[in-house]
Amino acid sequence: MIKKIVYYLIKLKGRIFIPFALAYILIVSSIALYLEPQTFEASYLTAVYWVFTTLATVGFGDYAPATDAGKAFTIGLYITGIGLVSVFIGKVIASVSHIENLRVGGKMKYTGKNHIILIGWSDKSRLAIQEVLASDPSTEIVIIDQVEKAPLLEERLFYIRGDATNEETLLRANLPKAKGVIIFADQITQDTNATKDPLLVDGKTLLIATAITSIEGKMKTPVHVTAEVMNQNHIRLFQHVKVDEFIPTQEMISHAAVRSIYIHGVTHLYSELMSRSCPQGMFEIQKLPEWRTYRDAFMDLLNKGATLVADRGDLAINHKLDVPIPADAQLYVICDEHTFSRINKECVH
Repeated sequence: MIKKIVYYLIKLKGRIFIPFALAYILIVSSIALYLEPQTFEASYLTAVYWVFTTLATVGFGDYAPATDAGKAFTIGLYITGIGLVSVFIGKVIASVSHIENLRVGGKMKYTGKNHIILIGWSDKSRLAIQEVLASDPSTEIVIIDQVEKAPLLEERLFYIRGDATNEETLLRANLPKAKGVIIFADQITQDTNATKDPLLVDGKTLLIATAITSIEGKMKTPVHVTAEVMNQNHIRLFQHVKVDEFIPTQEMISHAAVRSIYIHGVTHLYSELMSRSCPQGMFEIQKLPEWRTYRDAFMDLLNKGATLVADRGDLAINHKLDVPIPADAQLYVICDEHTFSRINKECVH
């Protein structure tokens, strides 16, 4: 009989089992109070407390049945209740295991915000994850790919398994609340001899960018999107979708390789500038009201330990020092992080 009861409890689903367990505790507490009103000081809460300590096999001994009926009831409680607790613990462990399997398998929805979404798993995305984790102690990362299990297990890394061209997948990654999205070129497509054409690789990137654009149309605040393209000529194909920045992989590699022949050590300069270990880095700063021309900004920043190098993609600042700075200028400087923080505070105030 008892074996059948335990078997029945195991088969109960969690949504049914939990209310059943609570009802059981409340009922047996009422019976205990009815049989031993003096023992439990006529307090229903005390009876519930005693039932919980008994089922948990803690047994503090502060309350104990005094009558034969109470003792017989306690024996029945041991037989039925401890089995109930065992089943409950088993279900909790199974639930935790199920949730972990869902998380590792990329089937859970991400509910955080101000995170970075990386689309496409490759060595490049692995390095990008290491860069974010090392340079930003608070930002979480959500990676979207179609591998069977999470390719990397980190505390601040979450995995979403699915097709990034599908809006449902992007929503599971909580795209509307993201800080930014980086779309890496499809590694699988690149590694397949039959589909090595950069047009096909960039075509998938374009589809993903289109899916992001369709969601952004319903968002109040757009998310910053950076896309890796295999061929710089394909950037024009992205003109109807919302991509803020492009990384033309092949052109950048070729350019750096050629420049290294004519300017020895230039690749080390590129690496140092982009490396998180380098004390100097490139930062965006806001325009101060007292900066009327680029010369005003250049000299003021130089005195503060920073070098003005560009306005958006324009690197010819030194040829237009007396030109007024437009209101929508996007200024970039090279300096260390401490100097940037100090200048940034001045810009804010």
